[in-house]
Amino acid sequence: MIVPGGGITLDGKRWISSRPAFLLPVRVLGALFRRLFLTRLLALFDAGKLAFFNTLASLATRKAFLRHLSPIRKKRWVVYAKPPFAGPQAVLAYLSRYTHRVAISNRRLIGFDEAGVTFRYKDYRRDSAERQQVMMLATDEFIRRFLIHVLPRGFHRIRHYGLLASSSHKEAMALARRLLGVAAPIEEPEPDKLPDHRPPCPCCGGHMTIVETLVRWYQPRAPPQPAPPARRHAP
Repeated sequence: MIVPGGGITLDGKRWISSRPAFLLPVRVLGALFRRLFLTRLLALFDAGKLAFFNTLASLATRKAFLRHLSPIRKKRWVVYAKPPFAGPQAVLAYLSRYTHRVAISNRRLIGFDEAGVTFRYKDYRRDSAERQQVMMLATDEFIRRFLIHVLPRGFHRIRHYGLLASSSHKEAMALARRLLGVAAPIEEPEPDKLPDHRPPCPCCGGHMTIVETLVRWYQPRAPPQPAPPARRHAP
C-alpha cells in the first residue's frame, strides 16, 4: 500500500502534511497484531486443528493452553518498520516489478522442445556469483506455475483511493499540486500515428496481429521443413 504524506482539508483550501518520519504508530500495530494472532490461535485450538506432542502434550487441555499463552499477552510485540534505504523512488520501482509485469519475462526463457521449457531463475540461497541457475520443467507443469500468477476473474491488481481515485483523479491532483506549489509534469505529445484497422481480440480487447491473410478456398500450408544436408559420396 502506498499512501501520501498528507492530505487536502475538507474545504479544499489547505494541504496538511503528516509529521516527519511518521506513517503508522508501531506500538499500536504491535498490540493489534498480538491480539489478532492470539485470538486466531485460540480459535484454531477450539476447532481442534492444533496437535501437541512429546514435551508439549500437556497443552492439549484448554486450561493449560490458556495458562501457556498468559505471559505472551503481557509481552510487547515489536513491528518492524523502517524507512527505505534508497528513498521512495526505489520503493515504487520495486512495487512496479510486481504490479506491471508478468510472472516471467521473455528474456529468461531459454528454450522449448518436447522435453519441456527451459528458463533462467535466481536462487537467493546461493552466493551472488552462483544465483543465476537454469531449470527445465515439463510443459504442463510450467503452464500450471504460470497460471498461479493469473488473477481470478473480477480481481483488480491495483486499486486507487483518495487523491488517485479514478472519478476525481485529475481534479484532486491538480488541486494538490497547486496547494503544494508543484508544477504539473509536462506531457510530451504523442507522435502522429496511422489509424489502426486491426480487429480487436474478442477476449482481452487488444489489437490482434495479422500473421497471414488466406483467400477464399485457399488451403493453408504448413511451414516448409528444412532441407536435409546433402550427402557427400566418397570417391
